[in-house]
Order: sequence, then structure tokens, then C-alpha cells
Amino acid sequence: MSTYPIIVITGATSGLGQLAAIELAKRGAHLVLTARNEKRAETTKNILEDLVPNPKVHFFFGDLSLMKDVGRIGNEIKANYPKIDVLVNNAGLHGFEQRVTSEGFAEMMAVNYLAPWLLTHTLLQPLMNSKNARIVNVASEASRNHGKLKLPEDLTDTSAFTARGSSIIYGKTKLLNIMYTGELGRQLDGTGVTVNALNPGFNVTGLGRELGFSSVLAKILNALHIGDPRKGADIIIRLATESQYQEVTGGYFNVGTGRPIVPAYPGGDIIMQRQLWSATKELLQQKGMIE
Repeated sequence: MSTYPIIVITGATSGLGQLAAIELAKRGAHLVLTARNEKRAETTKNILEDLVPNPKVHFFFGDLSLMKDVGRIGNEIKANYPKIDVLVNNAGLHGFEQRVTSEGFAEMMAVNYLAPWLLTHTLLQPLMNSKNARIVNVASEASRNHGKLKLPEDLTDTSAFTARGSSIIYGKTKLLNIMYTGELGRQLDGTGVTVNALNPGFNVTGLGRELGFSSVLAKILNALHIGDPRKGADIIIRLATESQYQEVTGGYFNVGTGRPIVPAYPGGDIIMQRQLWSATKELLQQKGMIE
């Protein structure tokens, strides 16, 4: 990596992404962060400036639930940064009711899976230009509760669900993150770019902010020291920077130990991973998001 590694992080204005951004800024990284609104970006910038002397940070704005915004952000980053050292696909959403975007996608599927797929696709050339770049995908052990995977139907399913049923949809999007990581690892073999997924553990962040009791729950968990988001941020940083992960690709690693996890079926199934890749590519081509 160069003296100032260029690190792109999605969802860095709160939670794990923000904690990872702070730590990476302390280590001298040049941060390229995505944000939905300027106020939260400004707050994040102020936090960085309080903790790090002259942090190098550049924001790109857009809504990651809209593929047209994801594509535009990716192209804007690419135009400004012909070489990227690390891409952290961290932005995530656990919605408790179905919301369909103006492009016709289920919001959770769009933010948690399609957005990282498309952003990574858009930034592949600058990552390859780095010669030893890393892609880090934030998945989750919630992937074990994913119902039954149906491809390609699940990618475009906009059926209503209850708050209780939302966990299966969330788990499914995280399973897709793991599967996609495995296939992308094989596709990037020999390019100098590695890709790995991680389980950040149970974290008290803004992810479940739609639950009415979430702030009360957060206070209880914090008092009990359960769900410390610093641990989740730590595994992101390790995969992004540590030499032990330099040559590793297509893996899925755990919070705390940093050891590999065997994903729930069909997470590690190569045939299913390829099927998912083809279905995703075809869907985004049909929508005119990629060529």
C-alpha cells in the first residue's frame, strides 16, 4: 500500500463504518466515504477532525438503495481516484416492513446486496490498479436464518413481511453477501485484488433504528457490555490492513478471533454462488445499470 492508502467505506456516517473510519484515519488512511446527507457527513468530518490531526477525507453523496445513485457514486469516485487500495462495503439496513424503491427493488435487498455488488463492479479497475487491493464485505451470522433461497426470484421479491418476518429477509441478504464474496474471490484470482466477508457480531448501532424500543435496548446492552461495536469495527480493520489476510480471498471471518467461519448452506456452494452471480449480473443488465 502507498503511504496514504485510499480506503472507500460505505455507511461511514454512523455505527461500525464510522468507528472503522476513525481508526483508519488515525493510521493515516485517505478516506473516501459515502453519505446520504450532508449533515451526517459534516458531523462525521467534525468527529474525525477532533480525533485526528488534518484527516484526509472526501465525501460522495447518494442513496445506496437506488442503483442509479450507486452507479453514479462509483463513477464519481473512479474519476477522482484512479487507484483504490481498500473498498469496505459496510452500509446495511434491517427494515421492519417492506419498502419498494422507485426502481422496483425491495429496499433491504437493494442496500444490503445489490448496492455492494454494483459499487464493487464499478470500482474494479481502480482496485486492480492498486496491485494489492482488498475488498471487505460486512456480512453477518444472521445469514444462518435465511429461509429458503430461491434464485433468481429472491433478488426481485417485493412481498410484504412483518417485523418478525424481516429477520429472514435480512439474513438472506447477508447470505448473498457471503456467496457473492466466494464467487468474486475466484473471478479476481491473479488480479492482485482479494475479497473477504466478515461477521461483525451483534452490534449496538443504528441498524435496528426502526424498532421503537431500540434506544432503550441499546442502553441495556451497553450497560451489560453486550454488542460492543468496537469489536465489529476491529475485524473490518484487520481484514482491510493486516498482513495475515493479504493473500487470503473468498473467505468469511469472525469478529473477535478473526478466524474463518463455515457459512450456512448454501453459503459455500460453488454452483449456487455462480448461479447468484449470473442472476445478479443479468438483473442489473436488464435494468440498464451495467453493460
